[in-house]
Amino acid sequence: MAEKVIPNVLTIAGVDPSGGAGVLADIKAISALGGFGCGVIAALTAQNTQAVTGVCPVPAAFVKEQLDTLFADVRIDAVKIGMLSDENVIAEVADALEKYQPRFVVLDPVMVAKSGDRLLPENCVKALKERLLPLATVLTPNLPEAAVLADEMEIQSAEQMQALADKLLPLMGKNAWLLLKGGHLTGHQVPDLLTNGQNSVIFSADRIDTKNTHGTGCTLSSAVATLLPQCATVPEAVEKAKKYLWEAISHSGELDVGHGHGPVHHFYRSF
Repeated sequence: MAEKVIPNVLTIAGVDPSGGAGVLADIKAISALGGFGCGVIAALTAQNTQAVTGVCPVPAAFVKEQLDTLFADVRIDAVKIGMLSDENVIAEVADALEKYQPRFVVLDPVMVAKSGDRLLPENCVKALKERLLPLATVLTPNLPEAAVLADEMEIQSAEQMQALADKLLPLMGKNAWLLLKGGHLTGHQVPDLLTNGQNSVIFSADRIDTKNTHGTGCTLSSAVATLLPQCATVPEAVEKAKKYLWEAISHSGELDVGHGHGPVHHFYRSF
């Protein structure tokens, strides 16, 4: 029997000092799901569970240096991309992906924090669409983010999700999948649509009554990136990632972090 290879998973994102989102949350999710986490820091933030008070992009040249140095030495099996708040940083990340061609790329187009604070400047949206969307294996926008990327009004029902997805898929690569997250819809069930244009799957889960949802998008996209090298198909990886996130949210009440939107419990299985 072949020895199991632990996947090396790189997150390229910002730092949330409260630990609930960004690179710190990504590394927790990667570790919890059997991967080895690597991190390239693309932005610094001043934030807690209640607000983002400042964003400081890391100079693009230093992001490039981090990427080149890491790829020169470490086998990277999957990449998760989170908050990139500078168009020059977006360009460097895209250049690195084109140069090193990791097998899996999961793009979480982070634009707005759970607190409602804007994280992605308007001038970066165009760069994100033109440079990174075509390189993604899986794109994981929520409904507000999907509306911005598609230049459409935000949808209000699950029945509209496929039509919105059909407008985003042409912006992506040939074999890409879109995971359209329906958490902003109302109702007791939360529908997520996974589609590649030919095949579509709806993942529906019970809505959990909690305010501890800080970093859920980061956690889900990192989980998908970690599971892709360990699963036979994209739908299998997404299904397992969804189950992991649901449990992490369900166990979030065991934590006591901050007074706003608290984090999920990434290591609920360890206790």
